[in-house]
Amino acid sequence: MFERFADDARQAVRLAQEEARRMRHPFIGTEHLLLALLDEGHGPAAEALLAQGVTGSGLSRRIGLLTESPDEALDSEALATIGIDLDQVRQATEASFGPGALAPKGRRQVPKGHIPFSKRAKKVLELALRESLSLGHNYIGGGHLLLGVLREGQGLAARVLTDDGVDLAVLRADVIRRIPPKAA
Repeated sequence: MFERFADDARQAVRLAQEEARRMRHPFIGTEHLLLALLDEGHGPAAEALLAQGVTGSGLSRRIGLLTESPDEALDSEALATIGIDLDQVRQATEASFGPGALAPKGRRQVPKGHIPFSKRAKKVLELALRESLSLGHNYIGGGHLLLGVLREGQGLAARVLTDDGVDLAVLRADVIRRIPPKAA
């Protein structure tokens, strides 16, 4: 299936792996794919998400709040209210003292090597292929990946979007309108 991926879809998968590492998750989930599609910054998926008012920083924050332990979420939110970005503090500390320097014992470490896809993320990839074929395309691009996320509809990515008030049907129609008939 990956041989059908256009450059933007390949880049989204690479970025999703980076997002999973940054969040210290042992898998690539639908949320990481969504963040990656937005982080890529251009193309049908990013353009449609931005048109709906979805921003990378807001999305990342909400996903972080939903995936962190309650203590981590409270600390991060409290620090943000006084202008301290916990992610920047972690990055600076780890740059000086090594990965996991601030982590209490038992905290998740940054995954190394290949990070597998979750079952839902694998389903998104399969659905992206189906979306591409149903549109008569011979490639899978970032827009098709977003269509897969929307069609799967049960993952954290869809939940965050609907919690934000994004109408998934409107987003879907906008993405389809923006997808070019041929790979760029």
